[in-house]
Amino acid sequence: MSGLPWFLRLEPVHRVPGRVRLRYACRPGAPDDTTTLHRVVEAVAGVTSVRVSRAARSLAVRYDPAVTDATALCLALAALPIPEPPPPAPAAEGGENHGATLVRSLATLVGGFLLPMPLRLPLSLAVAMPMLREGVAIYGREGVNSHVLEAAAVAISLARRDFTAANTTVFMLALGEYMEESIARRSDALLKRLLRPSSDQVWLLRDGVEIQLPADTVLVGDSVVIGAGTVIPVDGTVLSGEATVNEAAMTGESAPVVKQRGSAVLSGTLMEEGRLVVYAEHVGSHTAAARIADYVEQSLTAKSEAQLDAARLADRLVPTVLKLAGGSFLMTGDWRSAASVLQADYSCALKLATPVAFKSAMYGAGQAGILIKGANALERLAQADTVIFDKTGTLTTGDLQVTDSIAFDPTFSPDDLICLAASVEEHYFHPLAMAVVNAAKETHNRHFDHQEVKFIVAHGVASVIDGKRIVVGSRHFIEDDEGIDTTAHRGAIDALHRDGKTLLFIGFGGVLAGVLALKDSVRAASAATIARLRRAGVKRVLMLTGDHQDRAAELAAELHLDGFHADLLPTDKARIIEDLSREGARIAFVGDGINDAPALAGAHVGIAMQKGADIARLTADVALLEDRIERVADAKETANAAMALIARNYRLTVGLNSAILGAAALGLLSPVGTAVLHNGTTIGILLNALRRAPAASVPPPQPSPASRERGA
Repeated sequence: MSGLPWFLRLEPVHRVPGRVRLRYACRPGAPDDTTTLHRVVEAVAGVTSVRVSRAARSLAVRYDPAVTDATALCLALAALPIPEPPPPAPAAEGGENHGATLVRSLATLVGGFLLPMPLRLPLSLAVAMPMLREGVAIYGREGVNSHVLEAAAVAISLARRDFTAANTTVFMLALGEYMEESIARRSDALLKRLLRPSSDQVWLLRDGVEIQLPADTVLVGDSVVIGAGTVIPVDGTVLSGEATVNEAAMTGESAPVVKQRGSAVLSGTLMEEGRLVVYAEHVGSHTAAARIADYVEQSLTAKSEAQLDAARLADRLVPTVLKLAGGSFLMTGDWRSAASVLQADYSCALKLATPVAFKSAMYGAGQAGILIKGANALERLAQADTVIFDKTGTLTTGDLQVTDSIAFDPTFSPDDLICLAASVEEHYFHPLAMAVVNAAKETHNRHFDHQEVKFIVAHGVASVIDGKRIVVGSRHFIEDDEGIDTTAHRGAIDALHRDGKTLLFIGFGGVLAGVLALKDSVRAASAATIARLRRAGVKRVLMLTGDHQDRAAELAAELHLDGFHADLLPTDKARIIEDLSREGARIAFVGDGINDAPALAGAHVGIAMQKGADIARLTADVALLEDRIERVADAKETANAAMALIARNYRLTVGLNSAILGAAALGLLSPVGTAVLHNGTTIGILLNALRRAPAASVPPPQPSPASRERGA
């Protein structure tokens, strides 16, 4: 099977210069894990980064236009053979080897002074031999790099029988590698601490009976019963009950949140008090916690442009260091000077500090309720100079409220009409139904007794009250399916439509009893968020909407936007973003609906709201875990701060290492002094990159539901 192409299907779905997104399907039996996809695709000539979404079967590939183009890249990917499994990862063993090497080198450095001179050479040579062998092997494979320079420095010291310098250098290099590996592991662990294991058993409500089943058997649409002290295993909406939930693991908010009917809950959050029945909307690998795990895996393997630039610079500077060492020897005639120069390279700090800073920033963002899907997304967000918002569910709440109740039947008052509709709508979970039920609670809340309620998909609901058929739903449902005449009230209905309101028609006994008008409301924090974005360096804030021109203009003026486009189709949004991108704008698009997916994919960076459709959240580069528009500004500020930290570390690395190199070249530093200064500053820069991650506020894992009393 190894001679067959790896991909059974590979289709480009979107492309811009330097970036192409493809839908893929791997051949049955072939590896399709995220790590293998990253490893193999990123190795293709011209590819600079890869982002994989297994749930959407999507590959977002960035490439260097100077090396390849989208067509050639697609052909190269389609021709890839089924990859061989990678060699076992040496992570754990490597960590143990670094520790053992550190202990041996320290023992040699301290104990070497106690040995007679004839024994010092064999001991020092034995401890340094793994480094020398590695240097020779790397030189044969890759040519001169930082490891080769370090091995050469140790070899020069041994040849001069300067055992103190050789042993000190080996020890400092071992200490540096041990600390660098520990810091890299810690930065990876920071991201993984966003997840908390949940129980492998859940309680479900089926046919009115609570039963306990394995968590992996839960299906979308199941009613999950969650008691106190339980980690919520699904993403969903509360059907009944009231409880306080600690969402710190997913949103960073330390104060427990009250949840009741209609509230959204996230997997991985902790029930502190109460009892809930939750309608499961996302289960298994589709939950927020599982998607975080997938994004974390991607983030640990994907490389940003800043990382690639730092690595390329480090590699380019190696020949310069080698030339400087040779020049120092020719000027001073002292091999100690050359050995000192060879130990001071830029590679470690340049190559490690940048990914550590990215991971720390992503961890901090995750704790604040912002899921950033890799270092590339963080980098692009920092570069964004134009922010474009979708309107509904983004700048507005997306939660409808009843604004008008117009009764055409004189036997009903406006409040009666709301209560009439709520009596049959309360049995179903739907945004319109919830809005009507909430409005009824603010009236005298009269309840109309009715027979069984029937739900007609995409139309409305129907029942019988006092022997008369009641229907609540769309105009199409009322007029076409139920044959109810609305022409006598056309003027009032059209006026509500012109105000941009959503209408719910109530038919009772074959006539139009009335109509309810519902409208979205502007988020309280929208204006403040836009002001923060401007302070964060955003030059333009625009709005795209399918809403009416008048309503869009009113909202744009209220929020002081730089412009807007109204009456748009989904393809229009993507086209506008493409046009602006061609003009040089670096766009962050914020949306939430299925119709926003093309725009999210085409933007420089896409941001999906918490209540967004699955396709929107999968397509976006940044997904918000809270339904708060302020998180958009938080994300931009986090990205700016991360890139500023990386720039400072970059300048520190270049400045400090250049100073050390200059001093070593002039003979002002011994090999021992150079080793101490170089490795010390490298560790300090790495710690500076790591310390910006905030402390985790994740509560400890809790016992499974089975171990606690039901309904506690």
